Amino acid sequence: MSAAHRIAVAGCGSMANEWVKYAIGRDNAEIVALVDINPEAASAMADRYGLTCAVYTDVEKAVKESGATLVFDITIPSSHFQVGTTAMLLGCDVFSEKPLAETLDQCREMVRISEETGRMHAVMQNRRFNPQILALSGLIRSGTVGKPGYAGVDFFLGPHFGGFRDAMDNPLLLDMAIHTFDQARKILDADPVSVYCHEYNPPGSWYAGNSSAVCIFEMSDGSVFCYRGSWSAEGAQTSWEGEWRVTGERGTAIWDGTNPPYAEIVARGDEEGKFIRDFVRVEAEVPTTRHTFHAGCLDEMFDALEQGRRAETDCRDNIRSMAMVFGAVESARKGVKVMINDSRMRTSQSDNSQSYR
Repeated sequence: MSAAHRIAVAGCGSMANEWVKYAIGRDNAEIVALVDINPEAASAMADRYGLTCAVYTDVEKAVKESGATLVFDITIPSSHFQVGTTAMLLGCDVFSEKPLAETLDQCREMVRISEETGRMHAVMQNRRFNPQILALSGLIRSGTVGKPGYAGVDFFLGPHFGGFRDAMDNPLLLDMAIHTFDQARKILDADPVSVYCHEYNPPGSWYAGNSSAVCIFEMSDGSVFCYRGSWSAEGAQTSWEGEWRVTGERGTAIWDGTNPPYAEIVARGDEEGKFIRDFVRVEAEVPTTRHTFHAGCLDEMFDALEQGRRAETDCRDNIRSMAMVFGAVESARKGVKVMINDSRMRTSQSDNSQSYR
């Protein structure tokens, strides 16, 4: 009896190991093709995991000859549009590494093709499945700190990747900030309305493009989300999840990206009458999940596919996080605030009344 999910893996670099190990562990999935422009990389992947499937350099040929029903797109970002659209037009569902695509127009076309073909396209936003992020989101959604007014995150790291990231024009915003922006949408349960961004490349940076940025987003819940980040920051580095502060009507939630989040809220009966009020600490409840990060996101993708529903990270949702990225890049390029409305952007220097719908 054949497996329910016949998978063609497109892209056999280091990240593909996470995806392949997960697929091998599912009893209803089978890897039927490995695809890479470098056939030696695909052959090495097959040898590493004892796979006997054929190796290809072209995803269209791989799908047609293998009978794949699902494509894992783990290629470099510049290939996501071609691989994803080809796979959907051939009748395959697609689970893809981030980003959805390299331009907003490409993202819109991916959504259109998904809707036209009825094929699922979901994006790997693995931070949504970090139990501590779920705990921080729980503090906010439960009303522990009251209605949020501000969310801020600091993200300062100095990874020396080499390769395509070092040559990108916007390495931080286009390759990494998507995770943090998507975290903000998850934590606040809100979508972007506008953004003002200043992007720059600080002294000592080893990137050709801008490795640092400061962004101010207006969100659909009325809050402000502020992002301060750098990918060329040596010393005193934050975690990969960033360091978060969310202030609300009754208190503040804190998460350092490593330890469980907590809140400090105004002590009951101490709401009035003091210059500086007393506060009590509330520990967040960290949920227990089946899997976390990549495996957690893949669990959700497969569950959604098998239940005939949209995944949490479906392309129709993920385009809103991508709009934050492209809005920030556009704002930095033009030096003006950019309105984000229904995943379409326009620049404005004075109109603050636009809302997300």
